[in-house]
Amino acid sequence: MKRNLIILLLLLIAATGLKAQETHVPYVQKSPNKIAVTPKTSANLIDEIAQGKAYLVDVRTPEEYNKQHLKYAQNINIRSANFGEQVKKLSKGKQIYLYCHSGNRSGKATDSLQTLGYVRSYNIGALDSLIKAGFPAQ
Repeated sequence: MKRNLIILLLLLIAATGLKAQETHVPYVQKSPNKIAVTPKTSANLIDEIAQGKAYLVDVRTPEEYNKQHLKYAQNINIRSANFGEQVKKLSKGKQIYLYCHSGNRSGKATDSLQTLGYVRSYNIGALDSLIKAGFPAQ
């Protein structure tokens, strides 16, 4: 009886976890500022960033950033309480390219920057896709 109860409890926990995954809704970016980076376009973006003409911002957590990030990227965690303060250190005159793990948080960050007056901010998507397109990782 006790064994059956434990099995039932484990099945219930597993079913709840699956239901939670089904209800996850990806963020839909409101601004049109999204760039689909390809191997062809990545070289231009990397040059622009390397020359200091644009920012590359990783909006993931510091723990994620420390595991792996793109060369030239600075970390501004969208989930931190001082996200807005950190963003205000960036010049509005430069392009700001934002990325994260999947493109969801960078989409949110792009929309947030747009509302703060950073009209030259762009969601460039997911870390893995950017590496495949030619961005060097560290």
